[in-house]
Amino acid sequence: MRISSFSVVIIPLLTACVAPTPGAVRQVPDPVSTRYINPGTLAALPGFTHAVRIGPTLYVSGEVALDSTGRLVGPGDLRAQAAQAFANLATVLRIGGAAPADIAKLTIYVVNYSPKDLAAIRQAAPDFFPQRNPPAGIVIGVQSLPQEGLLIAVDATAVVRAMILPRDERFRERPY
Repeated sequence: MRISSFSVVIIPLLTACVAPTPGAVRQVPDPVSTRYINPGTLAALPGFTHAVRIGPTLYVSGEVALDSTGRLVGPGDLRAQAAQAFANLATVLRIGGAAPADIAKLTIYVVNYSPKDLAAIRQAAPDFFPQRNPPAGIVIGVQSLPQEGLLIAVDATAVVRAMILPRDERFRERPY
């Protein structure tokens, strides 16, 4: 929390140090603005946003085993569906400015869960289950998911480590 507060203070100070031309107004992005993330390359379940980023925190909805056209990947195969769901999660994290290592909380929903299923899930997405310092999380057995045939959904909360503007935004409004 302390580093986050420091980052929020220092960004406006650094941008204020850039000498704009007289009369020019430079807008600093609001560090706690809300950004809704719905990549056009990922199919979405109706009524859900893929992710919402508020400041440095990224909240990702339950990513499922749908390909970019909305077709189910791996019908009846938990491992194949887990691989697709985690691939979709990785895509949303990347677009939101995060990576698997930035996940603080991971929740996995599995239809008719059995403890042996966890090994298959971990094998399908090893980047999300590091040996040291894995994210806080839980696997929850559910009766069903929002679409017929889905066996797994994965949601996450990530904390984006850096608040650096993308290169194209840093230089866009410079007066020189």
